[in-house]
Amino acid sequence: MTALVALTRLPAQRLAEGCELTFLARRLIDADRLRAEHRAYRDALASAGARVIALDPIEALPDSAFVEDAAVVLDEIAVLTRPGAASRRDEPAHVEAPLRTHRRRVASLPAPGTLEGGDVLRIGDTLFVGESVRTDRAGIDAFAALVGGFGYRVVPVPVHGSLHLKTACTALDAGTVLVNPAWLDADAFAGLARIDVDADEPFAANVLALGDTLIANAAFPGTLARVRAHAARGGRRVLPVALSEFGKAEAGLTCLSLVFSSAAGRA
Repeated sequence: MTALVALTRLPAQRLAEGCELTFLARRLIDADRLRAEHRAYRDALASAGARVIALDPIEALPDSAFVEDAAVVLDEIAVLTRPGAASRRDEPAHVEAPLRTHRRRVASLPAPGTLEGGDVLRIGDTLFVGESVRTDRAGIDAFAALVGGFGYRVVPVPVHGSLHLKTACTALDAGTVLVNPAWLDADAFAGLARIDVDADEPFAANVLALGDTLIANAAFPGTLARVRAHAARGGRRVLPVALSEFGKAEAGLTCLSLVFSSAAGRA
């Protein structure tokens, strides 16, 4: 039986003072609350039906809890990324062994391009990839070369004003995206239904869809109401999760896990 796996990593103590910040000013992060938020997040993943794996923290790598950036896991292949932030370049090597437990094939993005998993949004066989401060065109081209043979279409999306593509846009289902149109070119998603975030909640576009469950950030009530209305029409449920401390580290719901089927894809 195919199971859904959610790979997470417990936050390092040094995340509070050592995380990379690009668009936000550094603020005090409550370490105890941060750990409590991560526990609640893992509980939400389990409630959504995933088998949650919590890897040990890596104190030498403050941002290593943001495991989504270290790899892109598809049905046929897992691609270890090459992060745009130099301080994060060692992170992908630490998820290789856990991924090999579940996947047949693992490849690494070659230098000199950069790509972080938070910039990759999969909708069906299309991979929308943000060209951002962390992912460059050389990285997108190298990624396309690695996954193109498996039938995936890679669509670059210019991102401005946010760290990653999935800060500004995530998929609620196979035909609907939640978008902050101020931070990207929303025309890239023509043909898909679009729900815009509340204008007063620019960071609200990051929602994690798992089966019949949408995990959403409890801090954004206006957008949460729109997500609930959309979910109700499809008979799905919404689980709000508080992430105030992770938000100070420029993080969202998707970046805290790598979610994939435990069954290996085609060889």
